[in-house]
Amino acid sequence: MPPNTTATTGDMPGKSGRKKGRRARLIVLVLVLAVVGGVFYGAYWSVSTVRASFPQTKGSITLDGLSGPVTVKRDGYGIPQIYASTDEDLFMAQGYVQAQDRFYEMDVRRHMTSGRLSEMFGKSQVKNDEFLRTMGWDRVAKEEYDTKLSASTKKYLQAYSKGVNAYLQGKDGKDISLEYAALGFVNDYKPEQWTPVDSVSWLKAMAWDLRGNMDDEIDRALMTSRLGPQQIKDLYPDYPYSRNQPIVQEGQYDKLTKTFEQSGSTSGSGTSTGTSGTTTSSSTGSALTSQLESLYNVLDDVPTAVGVNGQGIGSNSWVVSGKYTITGKPLLANDPHLSASLPSVWYQMGLHCTTISSKCQYDVTGYTFAGMPGVIIGHNADIAWGMTNSGVDVTDLYLEKLSGDGYLYDGTTKPFTTRTETIKVAGGASKKIVVRQTADGMPLLSDRDDELVEVGKKATVDSAAPDRGDGYGIALRWTALDPGSTMDAVFAIDKASDWDSFRNAAAQFDVPSQNLVYADTKNNIGYTLPGRIPTRSSADDGSIPAPGWDSKYKWTGFIKQDELPYEYNPKRGYIVTANQAVIDKDKYPYTLTTDWGYGTRSQRITDLIESKIKDGGKISTDDMRQMQTDNSSEIAKLLVPKLLKINLDDKDVREAQKLLEGWDYTQDADSAAAAYFNSVWRNILKLAFGNKLPKELRVKGQCLWVDKIDSTGPVDDDAKVRECGERDADQAQPDGGDRWFEVVRNLMNKPDSDWWKTPAGAGDRPKADNMDELFKRAMIDARWELTAKLGKDIDTWSWGRLHRLFLKNQTLGTDGPAVVQYILNRGPWKLSGGEATVDATGWNAAGGYGVVWVPSMRMVVNLDDFDKSKWINLTGASGHAFSAHYTDQTGKWADGELLSWSFSDQAVDKSTSDTLVLKP
Repeated sequence: MPPNTTATTGDMPGKSGRKKGRRARLIVLVLVLAVVGGVFYGAYWSVSTVRASFPQTKGSITLDGLSGPVTVKRDGYGIPQIYASTDEDLFMAQGYVQAQDRFYEMDVRRHMTSGRLSEMFGKSQVKNDEFLRTMGWDRVAKEEYDTKLSASTKKYLQAYSKGVNAYLQGKDGKDISLEYAALGFVNDYKPEQWTPVDSVSWLKAMAWDLRGNMDDEIDRALMTSRLGPQQIKDLYPDYPYSRNQPIVQEGQYDKLTKTFEQSGSTSGSGTSTGTSGTTTSSSTGSALTSQLESLYNVLDDVPTAVGVNGQGIGSNSWVVSGKYTITGKPLLANDPHLSASLPSVWYQMGLHCTTISSKCQYDVTGYTFAGMPGVIIGHNADIAWGMTNSGVDVTDLYLEKLSGDGYLYDGTTKPFTTRTETIKVAGGASKKIVVRQTADGMPLLSDRDDELVEVGKKATVDSAAPDRGDGYGIALRWTALDPGSTMDAVFAIDKASDWDSFRNAAAQFDVPSQNLVYADTKNNIGYTLPGRIPTRSSADDGSIPAPGWDSKYKWTGFIKQDELPYEYNPKRGYIVTANQAVIDKDKYPYTLTTDWGYGTRSQRITDLIESKIKDGGKISTDDMRQMQTDNSSEIAKLLVPKLLKINLDDKDVREAQKLLEGWDYTQDADSAAAAYFNSVWRNILKLAFGNKLPKELRVKGQCLWVDKIDSTGPVDDDAKVRECGERDADQAQPDGGDRWFEVVRNLMNKPDSDWWKTPAGAGDRPKADNMDELFKRAMIDARWELTAKLGKDIDTWSWGRLHRLFLKNQTLGTDGPAVVQYILNRGPWKLSGGEATVDATGWNAAGGYGVVWVPSMRMVVNLDDFDKSKWINLTGASGHAFSAHYTDQTGKWADGELLSWSFSDQAVDKSTSDTLVLKP
């Protein structure tokens, strides 16, 4: 296991220097950390004190509220399997057990989703709270609970809350976790009782992380300040349907019945109502550009606990029919890609009724979130399911023309709906803010940033827009800000028994819209796209922010569930979802989004499946695991043959070039070729696009402090370098996701394009006038970049020395004295994989090579014998820093291994290490 570290996050994306006093992370007052560091060596931090917060996992505990005994069996990794006789007892026990392992994480999450971080961490979090209060996630969650959710779902949420509160009863903060003990030194914070709304609110945070193309909307609008329509089109190419297959390939939309049908011609008959263009409305102009530049500062401050969103991040899930598997029954794989967090966002567990009946209906196992009842991804006794982000466009930004206390709409001034929010601050005075919303519930995000307000007052617009008047603001329309029924869907999916009941359950999954793959024990496989997905007029395809004063840009409705694409037992015998296009745009009448992932991962998975089943081959559970860890670089396959033809004068650069000869394009941690190629790729992006993109895009954080690396590893904290595009904070740079694969692929057909031109660099770095010359320059720059980072001797180079994962506790572990980071943080791990590979250990070319998002878990479900299924989590079951289960799965995860996943009573009993009985 890697040691604890006091190093920084490695090559994690940094922040813009424009907002010196704010952070994207959950910053704790230095005073708190200094006190914690000072007392760490004192008697307070005795072993007995630390262990006092560890969960009891053996013997028995009496819980008021249970109707009968509940058994909790934990395996050698601390993963619990719960057995109860009623639904309410089952979910009450789930709440109790999750609180045992992860309550501090749960508490931080609920404070984040409700905009109350300042109550825990002081004034450093006020700006974050202002933004989150403006969004009003907890208010929407409460409305969902009060008006949308079924009586049974409310009953389960209440039982779960009762279990959490039973755990809290009689405990001081230090009895719950050492983080509370730390906070107790400087404020009198005490955990509150858990509520059902706290559980529902976390769905909003996950929806935000998976919200779709809002960043792309902002980018395109900002690009208009410097780039023309064709240049923007170059940077947002059309999805390559002919090369990378969409998810749904069989079935068609019936215009007469207005339903999507599985049977019938696959040629399709729909006509797209949107376009793939990226032209900015002439009615927004520089007002929008000015506002959006500052909006990045607001969005970047949302805590990283919410997650990473952007090009490149995604997930893999696929299912293979029994006719192509060794067992004769389906196999289903899933690995969602999210930002790395400690503890992992996922919590593994099983929920089992001792006897299935009307009063106890569940026998399900898989992954859920700490703080939420039920299972999100996994299997029950009849079916299995996985999820990937669909990427459909469910967010739109609007430029609102302000007029007095209202806003302009179709020539009339309408009043804002307002509310006052009071933000309590630990150790300081409370702060009041006023939140303004439009009539259709859109919050005015620009109110949360003084610079945005000032820019809006001074903004100029093109002639087609109304007079400036009192300025402009930015409002957000987002499906997750409307109350929905996703929590109902979780419980319904958990007990679904066949395709029809699964689809009916999935239809309640409003937000975030997900690709759901399905398999059952009767040898059926399927895919369905649920979600509340808006429709737009022909004037608006949702690709850019729109003028809010014109009603033709408002949403016209939502796609009906019967109209959404699906597949059931397709003839090809498998279904792959990896954030690619759901369906060919010419075969479907609605524009789901203009910003799909470009299908690099999905097509690689498809190719791996096809290679296994050709000539009668069969796929095993381990084959699925090996596919999950495939790290072949698709962009390397395209570029390396070209790079090997470049004539190089410098013998040291030629030495690096030779690393690519015979390379099989795999990005193993010990590969020197992978290290050099990825540096070349990053430098190609930097040279071709870095000085041509609008400088406003720099606020997305391509500049950061990273560790210098010598021949043995990272050196002292004070030996850091600042990495930016060309080490120039005013230069933007691409993130390197698979959209950029497609951009470069297309531009390779235009070797004399202006994109390939770049001026001479420092020293003897030559200028470039065409593609070959730019590639040559990138190879030179990459050689000397790696010489500085890894040493001159290429025999010591390896991808893993650049591509490292640091796991940081999302609160007290993000800043402060080294001793605190030593307590809470773990790493580094040297990882294989890379950007837009199946083993998507993503890195952001705008910031460096360090790992910024990961397969947050991996699973392979065997529908023939569930006990032969496999799973792994990024970290471990526990949120307690000194627990044996804090990161006990990470090493195996990094090596691509999976753990046994017991389901049957016999298998669970065999794997059980500790048994706890909860008594009424």
